[in-house]
Amino acid sequence: MNTQKGALYLIPTRLGDNPPLEVLPISIKKVIEDIDYYIVENEKTARRFIKRVSPNKSQPSLQLSVLNKYTTEEERNTYLNPCLEGESMGLISEAGCPAIADPGSDIVSLAHQLNIKVIPLVGPSSIILGLMASGMNGQSFSFNGYLPIDKNERKTKLKALERQSAEHNQAQIFIETPYRNMNMLNDLVRVLHPQTRVCVACDLTLPTEYIKTMPAIAWKNIEEDFHKRPAIFIIQKD
Repeated sequence: MNTQKGALYLIPTRLGDNPPLEVLPISIKKVIEDIDYYIVENEKTARRFIKRVSPNKSQPSLQLSVLNKYTTEEERNTYLNPCLEGESMGLISEAGCPAIADPGSDIVSLAHQLNIKVIPLVGPSSIILGLMASGMNGQSFSFNGYLPIDKNERKTKLKALERQSAEHNQAQIFIETPYRNMNMLNDLVRVLHPQTRVCVACDLTLPTEYIKTMPAIAWKNIEEDFHKRPAIFIIQKD
């Protein structure tokens, strides 16, 4: 008799260190309490998150597989074996929603190839929350991940995104490594048209949350410090 396959649950996490059930629905707690097999980016932080959500869950019973840039394709291809054996699994990102700007998308793709049911759960996405609060076009937008580090390449990319925004009436979303946030903001002021709208959405869902949209030129003398704070950048040229 064939064993029924388990499902793959996509489990969002917090965007910061706030109490889990302030930003996550109770359904996530229920799923975590039922699952012992997880695919995670970092075992230590994943165990801490699971413990915060479900303090009574047995930590020794957890079976965690680590998915990061060092994971080989051969290893990754075995990670869903528990699902094939009838056990449901959870995929957990380091922050926010799994498989969005996250290596978990490879696991989700593999699940579809193996005909494993994929179940996304509700939770915070900094990309969507930032766009919601920006006042920019939520009907047409593009997420561009990280922009080039090289100054000239970044300038070229920003100009291209600005043109695309104007041509298609499209919000352009991107992120930066938190310790380079202020460099990014300086480049936006320097490179973009002065009236191109720029939104910085920082520390989303946290007590220190900051969201502001204004013309690029207006950011020139901003006093807020975004150094080492997770942020989403959005631009739109009208």
